[in-house]
Amino acid sequence: MEAPLSHIRVRIAAVAVLLAPLAACSPESGSDAAARSAGHGGTEAARGRPATVTVVPEGRGVRAGETVKVTAAGGTLTSVTVADADGHALRGTVSADGASWVSRRKSAPGTSYTVTATTTAEAGTKSTTTSVFTTARADKVNKVDWRPGANTTVGIAQPVSLVFDHPVTDRAEVEKQLKITTSDRTEGSWGWMKDWSGRDRVDWRPKEYWKPGTKVTLEAELNGTDSGDGGWFVRDYSTTFTIGASQVAEVDLDRKLLTFERDGRTVRTIPVSGGTPGGDKRSWRGTAVLMAKEGTINMNSETVGLGDSYDKMVNHSMRLTWSGMYAHAAPWNHQWFGKANMSSGCLGMSDADAAWFYGQVRPGDPFEITGRDTKGTVAPGNGFGNWNVPWNRWQAMSALR
Repeated sequence: MEAPLSHIRVRIAAVAVLLAPLAACSPESGSDAAARSAGHGGTEAARGRPATVTVVPEGRGVRAGETVKVTAAGGTLTSVTVADADGHALRGTVSADGASWVSRRKSAPGTSYTVTATTTAEAGTKSTTTSVFTTARADKVNKVDWRPGANTTVGIAQPVSLVFDHPVTDRAEVEKQLKITTSDRTEGSWGWMKDWSGRDRVDWRPKEYWKPGTKVTLEAELNGTDSGDGGWFVRDYSTTFTIGASQVAEVDLDRKLLTFERDGRTVRTIPVSGGTPGGDKRSWRGTAVLMAKEGTINMNSETVGLGDSYDKMVNHSMRLTWSGMYAHAAPWNHQWFGKANMSSGCLGMSDADAAWFYGQVRPGDPFEITGRDTKGTVAPGNGFGNWNVPWNRWQAMSALR
């Protein structure tokens, strides 16, 4: 018997209701798959894009004296170079995760730097980016006069000495950039003082006299360092020198004798006449260091505050202090050699002895001067009187102690 049409419609509706939940668990429609595929493709595209590189500092006229930092987002840094127009590079290190690089040196004033960074994106895409920044010029450039000169051979008492054109108010920051390397790991320390000229000065001396044959290197990586008071260093300095034989001049002003020793053995004893007792013409005592062999020079008493006492050409002149104490030939004083101290403060000797002695000594040789009637001990800044400061006090003169 044929069912009524109304009953057929009810059954169809019921079947439709039963099938509805099954449709929710069936494969996704074409439009849904397309949308999902588009989303996945977007992620792949993001992973394939080059890494984003950021450089600090950036722009023109930026402050010098800062390290350079390069960072990468969406990838890692493979290599970074930061170089000025002359090809001088600021070297640095990439972090362990490859996300950043920081320069070891600081940027120098008045310099344009090109930063080149190579990166690898997450999907392996390699790319290179380049940027430029320029630092502001220095208002004041701080220059350095240093001793000893490069590739020289000096005596066992020679310090490394740097004298600055302008005041150094941030001494610790400057001292951090100074490195002494020796062939035998000599113990020593920096000490700050005022030079006889009134300028700031820092010297490095060993705890004891150098060992002969020691090779010494100074590396002063000062370029880009702010010395304070608006003064900037715009270059590095370096010097290498060698310590010669152990030579010591022992000067006994009471006996009026100079004993020259080499490697602990007496080579020659020379009669001398030192500074006149009882006034401004007395000699200095303590350890002075031969600063330079100046040969024949004009000596004028007015330059050292002794009025018009003398004005003459002097042979075989060997400078011991900035204040004007020399060892030299003094034939006009010959009757007093070995007998009395009658000079204007210098150590005078005969022409023959002075000529021989001049040929033996070298800058850096110590003169160990003793005597009852002197005008005091050679100060550290008056030539190289560093050896007259006890070791513990010398160490305390470092800005990093």
